[in-house]
Amino acid sequence: MVKFAWEGKNRGGGTVSGEMEAPNEAFVLAQLRREQISPMKIKKKGVELNLRLPWKGEKRTTQKELAIFTRQFATMIDAGLPLVQCLDILGSQQENPSFKKVIVKVKEDVESGSTFADALSRHPRVFDALFVNLVAAGEVGGILDTILSRLAEHIEKAMKLAKKIKGAMVYPSTIVAVAVVVTVVLLVYVIPIFAKMFSDFGQALPAPTVFVLRISDLTRKYFLAVIVFCFLLAAAFRWYVRQETGRRNVDRLLLRLPVLGSLLQRIAVARFSRTLGTMVSSGVPILESMDIVAKTAGNKIIEDAIVKARGSISEGKTIAEPLAESNVFPPMVTQMVAVGEATGALDAMLNKIADFYDEEVDSAVEALTSLLEPMLMVFLGVVIGGLVIAMYLPVFKLAGAVGG
Repeated sequence: MVKFAWEGKNRGGGTVSGEMEAPNEAFVLAQLRREQISPMKIKKKGVELNLRLPWKGEKRTTQKELAIFTRQFATMIDAGLPLVQCLDILGSQQENPSFKKVIVKVKEDVESGSTFADALSRHPRVFDALFVNLVAAGEVGGILDTILSRLAEHIEKAMKLAKKIKGAMVYPSTIVAVAVVVTVVLLVYVIPIFAKMFSDFGQALPAPTVFVLRISDLTRKYFLAVIVFCFLLAAAFRWYVRQETGRRNVDRLLLRLPVLGSLLQRIAVARFSRTLGTMVSSGVPILESMDIVAKTAGNKIIEDAIVKARGSISEGKTIAEPLAESNVFPPMVTQMVAVGEATGALDAMLNKIADFYDEEVDSAVEALTSLLEPMLMVFLGVVIGGLVIAMYLPVFKLAGAVGG
């Protein structure tokens, strides 16, 4: 297959361009005419070297790339462009080679007779169950452009939420990292210089100084062993979290933490409400929606509560009752869900809950950040200041003896 760059005019007289892999120029010409494009220029592209280092994997598709793809797709479908032409245009302008391959493969599957949802489902690492099921509902209902717009909005709001959380964690993470580096440098390089100087004093050293000197000796002697131990500890924790019981225990502990637990609960409620509201309003069956929402909960305890609620629905009961019994969802949420079920406006009520908890997350992030700043200052003062004071105590003691 050879890659060709083409340029032509569509039915409206507008200029369009793109790239296509084909065995020859005649195939490209025939394909463009099938898509009702009058070709003006078809040019064979040079051979591209596609060398990849063995240790370097393919670039992952980011949420931002997926959101842009979905938003542009919705605009094109709304403008009346054929599905295959939309995929061709979006694939040709995609800069991420990995995502471009996926779009091209989806386009080929659609041309072969697959539905758009089925073609997307063959790439679960890019298009999750939520994306595929909403697209399937859009195809069946003939509202694919509306569904894609909702999906784009959903992805954008999820990105915005994740960005807020990451932004709030940058400052404390940086401070802690700097404190660790400074502490290690002091223990390994600076304090040994003081130790040589103190050995000539001929006097007993203060207890804090002796403690710091011993910590410095242990750090220099077993530095590599400590690093290896930390890596092993991290690997063991990662293995434990991957186990069903371990994940449930860690998630339960996280929800019980002061301040952070409340933040994680609000994030989970916002995600649950937004996802379920989007699926219900798009016509996805409620049981299927609850399955997908449970898998995207992000917390095992909340996932268990959603699974229990799904079982309640399958038995003919309401969603609100098991959510209230779980003690994970706040009373306001369960009451609003109950009202939404009773009035037949569950999707609108869920979207209102999501909007409210998005604002609550903003407030919680600001509260967490304002709480972390003084705690970090105290941490730096105790660790760095403690090391410095411990090293200068013998100097002060000697100066006092000389002055006396």
